[in-house]
Amino acid sequence: MARARTERSDLAEERFIRSLRFRHEAAPAVPSYPFSIPAVRALAEAGEIELGPVTFLVGENGTGKSTLLEAVANAAGFNPEGGSRNFHFSTRDSHSQLSQALMLIRNAERPLRDGFFFRAESFFNVATQIDQLGVVDSYGGVSLHEMSHGEAFVALLKHRVRYGFYVFDEPEAALSPARQLAALRMIYDRMRAGAQFLIATHAPILMSLPGAVIYALSERGLARVPYTETEHFLLSRSFFASPERMLSHLLADDAESEASPEPQPESRAKPRAKRR
Repeated sequence: MARARTERSDLAEERFIRSLRFRHEAAPAVPSYPFSIPAVRALAEAGEIELGPVTFLVGENGTGKSTLLEAVANAAGFNPEGGSRNFHFSTRDSHSQLSQALMLIRNAERPLRDGFFFRAESFFNVATQIDQLGVVDSYGGVSLHEMSHGEAFVALLKHRVRYGFYVFDEPEAALSPARQLAALRMIYDRMRAGAQFLIATHAPILMSLPGAVIYALSERGLARVPYTETEHFLLSRSFFASPERMLSHLLADDAESEASPEPQPESRAKPRAKRR
Protein backbone atom coordinates (compact mmCIF):
# COMPACT_ATOMS: atom_id res chain seq x y z
CA MET A 1 0.00 0.00 0.00
CA ALA A 2 1.33 3.45 -0.93
CA ARG A 3 2.21 5.75 1.91
CA ALA A 4 0.20 8.90 2.58
CA ARG A 5 1.56 12.06 0.97
CA THR A 6 2.62 13.46 4.34
CA GLU A 7 4.95 10.48 4.80
CA ARG A 8 6.69 10.95 1.48
CA SER A 9 10.20 12.31 1.67
CA ASP A 10 9.67 14.32 -1.52
CA LEU A 11 6.65 16.34 -0.31
CA ALA A 12 8.84 19.44 0.06
CA GLU A 13 10.05 18.98 -3.51
CA GLU A 14 6.48 19.45 -4.74
CA ARG A 15 6.40 23.11 -3.69
CA PHE A 16 5.49 25.67 -6.35
CA ILE A 17 7.74 28.30 -4.74
CA ARG A 18 10.97 26.90 -3.29
CA SER A 19 12.33 30.10 -1.76
CA LEU A 20 12.34 33.88 -1.69
CA ARG A 21 15.46 35.62 -2.99
CA PHE A 22 16.24 39.28 -2.40
CA ARG A 23 17.33 41.26 -5.48
CA HIS A 24 19.73 43.88 -4.18
CA GLU A 25 19.96 45.57 -7.57
CA ALA A 26 16.23 46.42 -7.34
CA ALA A 27 16.44 47.92 -3.84
CA PRO A 28 17.21 51.59 -3.13
CA ALA A 29 20.77 52.44 -2.16
CA VAL A 30 19.52 54.19 0.98
CA PRO A 31 16.87 51.96 2.58
CA SER A 32 13.49 53.63 3.07
CA TYR A 33 10.16 52.07 3.97
CA PRO A 34 9.54 49.16 3.52
CA PHE A 35 13.21 48.30 2.96
CA SER A 36 14.04 49.78 6.35
CA ILE A 37 11.86 47.26 8.23
CA PRO A 38 14.16 45.00 10.30
CA ALA A 39 12.69 41.80 8.85
CA VAL A 40 13.21 43.05 5.30
CA ARG A 41 16.77 44.11 6.14
CA ALA A 42 17.37 40.62 7.55
CA LEU A 43 16.05 39.05 4.36
CA ALA A 44 18.35 41.28 2.34
CA GLU A 45 21.33 40.24 4.47
CA ALA A 46 20.45 36.54 4.26
CA GLY A 47 19.89 36.77 0.52
CA GLU A 48 17.39 33.95 0.40
CA ILE A 49 14.97 32.09 2.69
CA GLU A 50 13.32 28.73 2.11
CA LEU A 51 9.56 28.19 1.93
CA GLY A 52 7.94 24.93 3.00
CA PRO A 53 4.68 23.32 1.89
CA VAL A 54 3.19 25.52 4.64
CA THR A 55 5.08 28.58 5.88
CA PHE A 56 3.95 30.92 8.66
CA LEU A 57 5.07 34.50 9.24
CA VAL A 58 4.53 35.40 12.89
CA GLY A 59 5.40 38.35 15.08
CA GLU A 60 4.09 41.44 16.82
CA ASN A 61 1.99 44.08 15.09
CA GLY A 62 4.14 46.37 12.98
CA THR A 63 6.97 43.91 12.33
CA GLY A 64 6.26 43.72 8.60
CA LYS A 65 4.34 40.45 8.22
CA SER A 66 1.61 41.86 6.00
CA THR A 67 4.06 44.02 4.05
CA LEU A 68 6.26 41.03 3.20
CA LEU A 69 3.23 38.82 2.51
CA GLU A 70 1.72 41.39 0.14
CA ALA A 71 5.04 41.71 -1.71
CA VAL A 72 5.21 37.93 -2.22
CA ALA A 73 1.61 37.84 -3.43
CA ASN A 74 2.27 40.70 -5.85
CA ALA A 75 5.44 39.01 -7.13
CA ALA A 76 3.40 35.83 -7.71
CA GLY A 77 0.97 37.76 -9.89
CA PHE A 78 -1.93 38.19 -7.49
CA ASN A 79 -4.00 41.34 -7.22
CA PRO A 80 -2.54 43.47 -4.37
CA GLU A 81 -5.97 43.77 -2.72
CA GLY A 82 -6.68 40.07 -2.88
CA GLY A 83 -8.26 37.44 -5.08
CA SER A 84 -6.93 35.17 -7.77
CA ARG A 85 -4.47 36.05 -10.52
CA ASN A 86 -7.48 36.96 -12.69
CA PHE A 87 -8.64 39.75 -10.36
CA HIS A 88 -7.57 43.24 -11.43
CA PHE A 89 -9.73 45.63 -9.38
CA SER A 90 -8.26 48.37 -7.21
CA THR A 91 -9.86 50.63 -4.62
CA ARG A 92 -6.61 52.15 -3.37
CA ASP A 93 -3.07 51.90 -4.74
CA SER A 94 -1.32 51.36 -1.41
CA HIS A 95 1.02 48.44 -2.01
CA SER A 96 4.75 48.93 -1.63
CA GLN A 97 7.56 48.48 -4.15
CA LEU A 98 9.07 45.60 -2.19
CA SER A 99 7.75 43.03 -4.68
CA GLN A 100 10.15 44.37 -7.30
CA ALA A 101 13.08 43.36 -5.06
CA LEU A 102 11.79 39.82 -4.51
CA MET A 103 12.49 36.90 -6.81
CA LEU A 104 10.36 33.81 -6.31
CA ILE A 105 12.47 30.72 -6.95
CA ARG A 106 9.95 28.48 -8.66
CA ASN A 107 9.76 24.76 -9.26
CA ALA A 108 10.22 24.23 -12.99
CA GLU A 109 8.37 20.92 -12.76
CA ARG A 110 5.30 22.55 -11.16
CA PRO A 111 4.22 25.67 -13.06
CA LEU A 112 1.90 27.85 -11.00
CA ARG A 113 -1.56 27.95 -12.57
CA ASP A 114 -3.82 28.49 -9.60
CA GLY A 115 -3.82 30.31 -6.29
CA PHE A 116 -5.48 32.98 -4.18
CA PHE A 117 -4.47 35.95 -2.04
CA PHE A 118 -6.69 36.40 1.03
CA ARG A 119 -6.54 39.65 2.98
CA ALA A 120 -8.90 39.97 5.94
CA GLU A 121 -8.97 43.77 5.61
CA SER A 122 -10.13 43.81 1.97
CA PHE A 123 -12.08 40.56 1.66
CA PHE A 124 -15.36 42.52 1.43
CA ASN A 125 -14.12 44.07 -1.83
CA VAL A 126 -13.04 40.65 -3.11
CA ALA A 127 -16.50 39.24 -2.34
CA THR A 128 -18.06 42.10 -4.31
CA GLN A 129 -15.75 41.38 -7.24
CA ILE A 130 -16.71 37.69 -7.15
CA ASP A 131 -20.38 38.67 -7.45
CA GLN A 132 -19.68 41.12 -10.28
CA LEU A 133 -17.65 38.57 -12.24
CA GLY A 134 -20.40 35.99 -11.89
CA VAL A 135 -18.09 33.30 -10.48
CA VAL A 136 -20.02 32.60 -7.28
CA ASP A 137 -20.30 28.91 -8.23
CA SER A 138 -16.55 28.54 -7.69
CA TYR A 139 -17.06 29.58 -4.07
CA GLY A 140 -19.94 27.25 -3.17
CA GLY A 141 -22.79 28.80 -5.15
CA VAL A 142 -23.76 31.36 -2.49
CA SER A 143 -22.60 34.98 -2.41
CA LEU A 144 -19.94 35.48 0.23
CA HIS A 145 -21.81 38.66 1.21
CA GLU A 146 -24.61 36.43 2.50
CA MET A 147 -22.26 34.80 5.01
CA SER A 148 -20.40 35.96 8.07
CA HIS A 149 -16.73 36.81 7.61
CA GLY A 150 -15.72 33.50 9.19
CA GLU A 151 -18.20 31.48 7.12
CA ALA A 152 -16.96 33.18 3.95
CA PHE A 153 -13.35 32.23 4.67
CA VAL A 154 -14.31 28.63 5.41
CA ALA A 155 -16.26 28.58 2.10
CA LEU A 156 -13.12 29.88 0.35
CA LEU A 157 -11.05 27.08 1.88
CA LYS A 158 -13.63 24.43 1.11
CA HIS A 159 -14.52 25.34 -2.45
CA ARG A 160 -11.75 27.52 -3.92
CA VAL A 161 -8.48 26.19 -2.50
CA ARG A 162 -7.27 23.35 -4.67
CA TYR A 163 -3.85 22.69 -6.17
CA GLY A 164 -1.91 25.93 -6.16
CA PHE A 165 -0.13 28.61 -4.11
CA TYR A 166 -2.26 30.30 -1.47
CA VAL A 167 -1.29 33.44 0.44
CA PHE A 168 -3.36 34.23 3.54
CA ASP A 169 -3.07 37.39 5.65
CA GLU A 170 -4.47 36.84 9.16
CA PRO A 171 -7.18 34.33 8.17
CA GLU A 172 -8.05 33.82 11.85
CA ALA A 173 -9.45 37.37 12.10
CA ALA A 174 -13.07 36.18 12.10
CA LEU A 175 -12.64 32.55 13.14
CA SER A 176 -13.68 31.12 16.49
CA PRO A 177 -11.26 28.62 18.08
CA ALA A 178 -13.42 25.77 16.75
CA ARG A 179 -13.37 27.24 13.24
CA GLN A 180 -9.61 27.71 13.50
CA LEU A 181 -9.28 23.99 14.17
CA ALA A 182 -11.52 23.24 11.19
CA ALA A 183 -9.43 25.57 9.01
CA LEU A 184 -6.25 23.89 10.25
CA ARG A 185 -7.58 20.50 9.13
CA MET A 186 -8.57 21.83 5.71
CA ILE A 187 -5.16 23.46 5.19
CA TYR A 188 -3.53 20.18 6.22
CA ASP A 189 -5.65 18.19 3.75
CA ARG A 190 -4.97 20.62 0.90
CA MET A 191 -1.26 20.50 1.70
CA ARG A 192 -1.31 16.71 1.42
CA ALA A 193 -3.04 17.08 -1.95
CA GLY A 194 -0.19 19.29 -3.20
CA ALA A 195 -1.20 22.87 -2.35
CA GLN A 196 1.32 25.31 -0.86
CA PHE A 197 0.55 28.02 1.70
CA LEU A 198 2.20 31.19 2.95
CA ILE A 199 0.30 32.54 5.97
CA ALA A 200 0.74 35.54 8.25
CA THR A 201 -0.99 34.83 11.55
CA HIS A 202 -1.25 35.57 15.25
CA ALA A 203 -3.11 32.30 15.95
CA PRO A 204 -1.20 29.64 17.95
CA ILE A 205 -3.76 27.07 16.80
CA LEU A 206 -3.04 27.59 13.10
CA MET A 207 0.74 27.77 13.41
CA SER A 208 0.77 24.41 15.23
CA LEU A 209 0.37 22.58 11.91
CA PRO A 210 2.90 19.70 11.93
CA GLY A 211 5.92 20.23 9.71
CA ALA A 212 5.22 23.90 9.00
CA VAL A 213 8.09 26.34 8.53
CA ILE A 214 7.78 29.30 10.92
CA TYR A 215 9.61 32.61 10.57
CA ALA A 216 9.42 35.01 13.50
CA LEU A 217 9.62 38.69 12.54
CA SER A 218 10.72 41.19 15.17
CA GLU A 219 12.75 44.34 15.74
CA ARG A 220 15.78 42.03 15.69
CA GLY A 221 14.99 40.85 12.17
CA LEU A 222 13.79 37.49 10.92
CA ALA A 223 14.54 34.01 12.26
CA ARG A 224 13.25 30.51 11.68
CA VAL A 225 11.93 29.10 14.95
CA PRO A 226 10.22 25.92 16.22
CA TYR A 227 6.54 26.24 17.11
CA THR A 228 7.17 25.75 20.82
CA GLU A 229 9.62 28.68 20.84
CA THR A 230 7.23 31.20 19.32
CA GLU A 231 6.09 33.99 21.61
CA HIS A 232 2.49 33.07 20.75
CA PHE A 233 2.88 29.54 22.11
CA LEU A 234 4.86 30.59 25.18
CA LEU A 235 2.50 33.39 26.13
CA SER A 236 -0.64 31.29 25.55
CA ARG A 237 0.80 28.42 27.59
CA SER A 238 1.68 30.79 30.45
CA PHE A 239 -1.77 32.34 30.44
CA PHE A 240 -3.77 29.11 30.38
CA ALA A 241 -1.50 27.50 32.98
CA SER A 242 -2.35 30.24 35.47
CA PRO A 243 -4.78 32.90 34.19
CA GLU A 244 -5.34 34.27 37.69
CA ARG A 245 -1.63 34.93 38.19
CA MET A 246 -1.20 36.66 34.84
CA LEU A 247 -4.37 38.73 35.25
CA SER A 248 -3.28 39.76 38.72
CA HIS A 249 -0.02 41.05 37.27
CA LEU A 250 -1.64 42.65 34.23
CA LEU A 251 -4.46 44.39 36.12
CA ALA A 252 -2.48 45.50 39.17
CA ASP A 253 -3.17 49.09 40.25
CA ASP A 254 0.45 50.08 39.67
CA ALA A 255 0.57 48.51 36.20
CA GLU A 256 1.03 50.82 33.24
CA SER A 257 -2.03 51.69 31.14
CA GLU A 258 -0.50 49.85 28.22
CA ALA A 259 0.98 47.03 30.24
CA SER A 260 2.36 43.98 28.54
CA PRO A 261 3.25 40.59 30.02
CA GLU A 262 6.81 39.93 31.04
CA PRO A 263 8.84 39.19 27.91
CA GLN A 264 9.85 35.62 27.23
CA PRO A 265 13.53 34.72 26.82
CA GLU A 266 14.77 35.26 23.30
CA SER A 267 14.81 32.20 21.12
CA ARG A 268 18.26 30.81 20.44
CA ALA A 269 17.19 29.69 17.00
CA LYS A 270 19.27 31.21 14.25
CA PRO A 271 18.08 32.11 10.77
CA ARG A 272 18.37 29.20 8.41
CA ALA A 273 18.94 31.01 5.21
CA LYS A 274 21.05 30.66 2.12
CA ARG A 275 23.58 33.33 1.37
CA ARG A 276 24.14 34.32 -2.19
